[in-house]
Amino acid sequence: MIETERLRLRPLERTDLDWYAPFLADPNVMRYLSPVGPLGERAKAAEFLERSIHAFEADGFGHLAVIRKSDAVGIGRCGLLVWETDPWTPSTRAAATRATEVEIGWMLGAEYWGRGYATEAAVGVRDFAFAELTLPRLISLIHPDNDASVRVAEKLGMHRESTARTRFGDVLLYATSSLE
Repeated sequence: MIETERLRLRPLERTDLDWYAPFLADPNVMRYLSPVGPLGERAKAAEFLERSIHAFEADGFGHLAVIRKSDAVGIGRCGLLVWETDPWTPSTRAAATRATEVEIGWMLGAEYWGRGYATEAAVGVRDFAFAELTLPRLISLIHPDNDASVRVAEKLGMHRESTARTRFGDVLLYATSSLE
């Protein structure tokens, strides 16, 4: 669906669970991403994956598997998530009953951190969102202590706009528009 120099991004599939579940069970990976901590049980990871697949089917976009081209290894996910605002709640456009924002988010297995993969994948998703989906704006909701994700957001041209209260607690809201 999206290709970059080193990565191929495609919709998540149920068969991705074998490589995806260990990332969701890793406390370091999930530290800033889950209000309940790591999803250690395979059944919980399968439910999370199923929700991502459903959201993609409902809206025609969502989380994508990040596959390294050199060896076809799944290294994480990157993609788009719809949030209803006030209060901030994950949703889909199809199910939303209030105003929404579209978030670009990323998650990589810890062994793939520090190699520029998150930025590379997120740039591909950002460009797709603006050019193909014609979204006018993207946000990222980032835990205040997640310096690595702040750096990725800034490399995407995002600027800190405010804070938002989610079920995860207060998060930083970074944003960019297609006009920037």
